[in-house]
Amino acid sequence: MSPTAAASPTPEPASDLAQLLSACVGDPARVTTDVPRRVAAAHDASPYLFTPRAVVRAASAAEVGALMAGARAAGVPLTLRSGGTSLAGQAGGDGILVDVRSHWRTAEVLDDGLRMRLQPGLTVRQANARLARYGRRLGPDPASESACTIGGLVANNSSGMNCGTQDNAYRTMESLQFVLPSGTVVDTAEPDADRALRTHEPELHAGLLRLRDRVRASAGSRATIERLFSMKNTMGYGLNSFLDHTDPADILAHLMIGSEGTLGFVGEAVFRTVPVLPHTATGLLVLPGLAEATDALPALLAVGARTAELLDAASLRVTQQSPDPVAELRGLRVERHAALLVEFAEDSAEALEERVAAARPVLDGLPAVTGTGLVRDPRVRARLWHLRKGLYTAVAGARPPGTTALLEDIAVPMDRLTRTCEGLIGLFDRHGYQDAVIFGHARDGNLHFMLTQDFDSAPEIERYARFTDAMVDLVLDAGGTLKAEHGTGRAMAPFVRRQYGDELYDVMREVKRLCDPHGVLNPGVLLADDPAAHLRSLKSVPEVDPAVDACVECGYCEPVCPTTDATTTPRQRIALQREIALATAAGDDERRRALEADYAYAAVDTCAADSLCVTACPVTIDTGAVMKRLRGERHGAAAQRAGSAVARHWGTAVRGVRAALNTAHAAPAPAVRAATGAATRSWPCATA
Repeated sequence: MSPTAAASPTPEPASDLAQLLSACVGDPARVTTDVPRRVAAAHDASPYLFTPRAVVRAASAAEVGALMAGARAAGVPLTLRSGGTSLAGQAGGDGILVDVRSHWRTAEVLDDGLRMRLQPGLTVRQANARLARYGRRLGPDPASESACTIGGLVANNSSGMNCGTQDNAYRTMESLQFVLPSGTVVDTAEPDADRALRTHEPELHAGLLRLRDRVRASAGSRATIERLFSMKNTMGYGLNSFLDHTDPADILAHLMIGSEGTLGFVGEAVFRTVPVLPHTATGLLVLPGLAEATDALPALLAVGARTAELLDAASLRVTQQSPDPVAELRGLRVERHAALLVEFAEDSAEALEERVAAARPVLDGLPAVTGTGLVRDPRVRARLWHLRKGLYTAVAGARPPGTTALLEDIAVPMDRLTRTCEGLIGLFDRHGYQDAVIFGHARDGNLHFMLTQDFDSAPEIERYARFTDAMVDLVLDAGGTLKAEHGTGRAMAPFVRRQYGDELYDVMREVKRLCDPHGVLNPGVLLADDPAAHLRSLKSVPEVDPAVDACVECGYCEPVCPTTDATTTPRQRIALQREIALATAAGDDERRRALEADYAYAAVDTCAADSLCVTACPVTIDTGAVMKRLRGERHGAAAQRAGSAVARHWGTAVRGVRAALNTAHAAPAPAVRAATGAATRSWPCATA
C-alpha cells in the first residue's frame, strides 16, 4: 500500500463518536461506524483512498450544521459526499463522511424552465430530464452527467464540452443556500442576505470586504486573476469573485462554487438554464497533424462551431481498435494525424442551413486527410460522439490489471495549444506512458490526457511524481492552468501557490481561515503546503475477478442500482472485494473477517441481480451477473439440482408458492414462523 496522509487529531472512541453523531441527526440508523460500511463508502473515482471513521446520511441543513459542530467538538474532520465521481480526491476523508445525496433530490422548475431550484443529490441528467419539456437544460454539460450530482457540479464548478466559460456553474448560478461551519445558514435569494451575513458573521463579512479591496488594489493580482479566469480554470478558489461582485454575500456565494466542500455545504442552488438547440450537424475532420488541427480552430469558431473536440494520433489508434470503428478511420494508417469533432447547432433547420453554408468555405479549405462531412442523421452523429466519449472506456478497460486509470485536465491559451500537446507527448515518451492519449475541448484550449499508473511500488510512485513535476512546468510555462474543469482536489493542491503566486495564495488561505477557522472541512483538499501531499494515500487496485478487475470506481452504476440507498452499490461491491483481497494479502485476519461477514448480505444477497449496472458502466461490467455467480458457488450439488428443477418447472413452482402463501396467510403466526425457519435451514437456495 502507498504511504498514508498525516494523521488527524485523535477522536473519541467509535462508540462515543457514533453517539455524538446520532444526537446531531436524531436517528441512529443514519449513522454507521462499522468497518464494512465505512470501507464501502470510502471508494470514489479518484486514485486516493481514505477510510472515514463514521458515515452519516444527513437529511437537512440543520443536521449538516449540527454535524459540523459535532466534528469540531470531537476534533474530527468532515467531508461532504454526493456522487463521488470527482477525479482529483476531493470527495474522501478519514474523519466523518457526510452523505448529502440520498435525502437531497428535490427539484423545482421555475418560470417555465428559465430557472431551476436543485438540491445536491440529483444528477445532471435527472435535472435535464425535468427541463426537457421546456426545451431547456442546465448550462454545465459534463460528460459524467449520468452520475455527476448537482452537489459535485457546484463543488467543482463543472463545465463540459459545450458550455465554455460562459455557461459553467459559476456563471449560471443565480442564488445559493449554504451552511457555514459555524452553523450559520446563508440564502442569497433573500433580499437582505448581505445584511444577515454581516449580523451573524461580522468577522467573515469584514474579512471579505478587506480581501476584496486588497485584490482590487493590486494591479498584479488583477492581471493574474483576469488571465487565469479567461480560460476554464478550477485551480484553487474562484478569486474572480472579488472582481465580479461587490457585496460580501455575493462574493461568498461565488467562492462556494468550485470550493470542493472546504468552505461550507451548499444545500440548494438556483440556476439559470440555457436553451436546447435541436437542429445539429456534426462532422469528423482528420487532419495531417496537431498543428493543422489547432491552426483550424480560430476559423471554425469564427463561423459558429459550437463544439470542437480534439483527438491526437494515439486517440485515433485507440478508436480504430473498437469493434465497430468509424468507416473513415478503418483503413487509415495513423502516423502523426489528429482529428477535430466539430458540431454546429441552431434553434431552427433554416438557421442551421445558413450556418453550415457560411462554414462551407472554411471546411473546404482545410487540409483534411479524410472525414465524414457534416451529418445530421442522429444515428450517425451518435456514432461519432461514441468515438469521442468511448476513449475513456477503451483506455480504462484495456489497462493492465492492478493499475489505475488517471484522467487529468489542463487549459492553455489557444496559441500555445499545439506546443503543449507536443510537449505532453514528449513527456509520455520520456516517462514511459506509452498508452497515454490526449483529447479534449479544443475550443477552450482545454486538454484531457489519460494514462494508466501502478501505485503499489515506490519506483512507480516516483515515476508518477517526476512526470507530474514536468507536466506542471510545461503547463505553467505556457501560461496555463493545471485544472480546467475537474477540480483541484488533492492531486494539484500542492501546486496552487506556484500557479497563483504568494500574494493570491495568501488570499486563498485567508478565505479558508475566515470561513472555516477550525479547519474542520475537507483538510488537505484544494490547498496543501506539503509538496508531496498528492503522492500520499494512493489506493491499491488488486486483481480479484476478471469479470470486475476493469472497474475504475467511477460510480456511474449507482444512479441505476436499486440498492444504492439500501445496502451497497455495484461500485461498493467491487471495492469490498478488493479490500478483502488487500486484507488477506496483508495477513489482517480481523479486518478480513469483518469485511467477509457483512459481504454475504450487504453485497451478494441484496443485489437485485437485474444487471442494470452494465447499462451505465463505462467498461461494461455486469456486477449483477457476478453476484448471481457468487450465490450459486456457495450452494452444493443438491441445491443446484433442486434449483435447476424449479427453473425447468417454473409455472408449477409459482403456483405452489402462491398456494403456500395463501395457507400461511390463514395459519397462526407462530406456526408460520416455525415453518419458515425450518425451510430456511433445510433449503440452501432460500437466500439465493
